[in-house]
Amino acid sequence: MLVAGVDEAGRGCIIGPRVVAGGLVKKENLQVLRQLGVKDSKLLSPKKRKALFNEIFRVAEKHCVVKLLPNEIDRAVECKRKLHKLNRLEAQTMTQIINALEPDEAYVDAADVLEERFKQHIQEGLIVKTKITSRHKADKIYPVVSAASIIAKVERDKEIATLKDVYGDFGSGYLTDKKTLLFLRQWMQEHSEYPSCVRQSWKTAKQVKNEKGTVQKKLT
Repeated sequence: MLVAGVDEAGRGCIIGPRVVAGGLVKKENLQVLRQLGVKDSKLLSPKKRKALFNEIFRVAEKHCVVKLLPNEIDRAVECKRKLHKLNRLEAQTMTQIINALEPDEAYVDAADVLEERFKQHIQEGLIVKTKITSRHKADKIYPVVSAASIIAKVERDKEIATLKDVYGDFGSGYLTDKKTLLFLRQWMQEHSEYPSCVRQSWKTAKQVKNEKGTVQKKLT
């Protein structure tokens, strides 16, 4: 029996992609993941994540990674159809990954407040016969989801490193990071629009942009 875990990284950040990843393992190898010490990627140091990232690929039959760019996220957030916003986009992406991996069972970290509804959204687009288990904090419960969270986080870290080579050090890209907020303000002081790596639908991005507009009006 083949078992998949699917999770994401970068949901709440304002800079960079949201990365959704899935890993496929034989059921008898789930114990190997436990022995490796996989856990929620947020609980691991970058060094440990990278080490486990390589070990996971030795256990996994295959994996799949999808990177949702800021403009795609913005379209989902600003969509007027209530059921086609960010959670629905994540469910559709997880469906894509499960279809690619073709597992007998798949465990997913539910993004919706209603686990069952998130499961139903995933099932809508399935073309494979897969039993879906949708749980909150699945990355803390199921090792196969922990493995997926590590894949997603390491892949997102690579994307962030590439963006920093282009735009300089903007911190973590999360709203709780003062360096990230400073980057947004400094960028808007020097440019008329955000770079493509910024999620412009985020409330904070709009507020920072409006701050510039208010200052310009006062100066004219």
